[in-house]
Amino acid sequence: MTRIRIDISYKGTKYHGWQIQENAHTVQEELNKALSILFRENVETVGCGRTDTGVHAKQYTAHFDCSAIPEPLPKLHHKLNTILDSDIAVFDLRETYPGFHARFDAVRRTYKYFIHSRKDPFKNEYSTFIHYQPDADAMNDAANFLTGNKDFSSFCKSHSDVENNFCNVFQVHWERAGDDYSFTVSANRFLRNMVRAMVGTMLDVGRGKITTTDFLNILNAKNRCKAGESAPPQGLFLWKNEYLGQ
Repeated sequence: MTRIRIDISYKGTKYHGWQIQENAHTVQEELNKALSILFRENVETVGCGRTDTGVHAKQYTAHFDCSAIPEPLPKLHHKLNTILDSDIAVFDLRETYPGFHARFDAVRRTYKYFIHSRKDPFKNEYSTFIHYQPDADAMNDAANFLTGNKDFSSFCKSHSDVENNFCNVFQVHWERAGDDYSFTVSANRFLRNMVRAMVGTMLDVGRGKITTTDFLNILNAKNRCKAGESAPPQGLFLWKNEYLGQ
């Protein structure tokens, strides 16, 4: 068997996330169908993680095994982009080493969240509109509490199927450009709904509903009920996956 790595981008608006689900349209389902046609066998991809309904990916990494490569990979790459819906684009397709795992071998993942505070119909699919201008400095003060290896139970979906809720956050920061805001966070792993829950709670800081000390207390409480509402999905992008020796 040959192991293939594939890197794609997708617009998540009309998909129920990456992972195959019953009675739901997903990115993984579309990719598996297209790959099975081209490789002339049943192909099942393994992704780097889940994304929620409506969430986008600038770089999503997956791998799959095949018994043979029917045509040169550059040719298959081109054909794959022809077959796939316009909301999914392949930008890398290559043979990798047999033990490569798209999920478990990632050493750093980066997400970005985009917000606009001035109504703009052309941004609505890729950014979340809010009707106020939050204090970016206050949100950065809150974000600084997130760095390091910590228990993020306050910012994840309850009853998730993971052994623990510890994540090592390497970098977090908010940026403001006029009426637009963006949040960037990099970590070794992320929990379900984690970034959206963090963003929603930091926006509470930015609009003065809670203080930075309140935010720290929420983090330390390890209780999802203490945190704010999750930010909407359309502003969230899986931005980059990094692997050793890539």
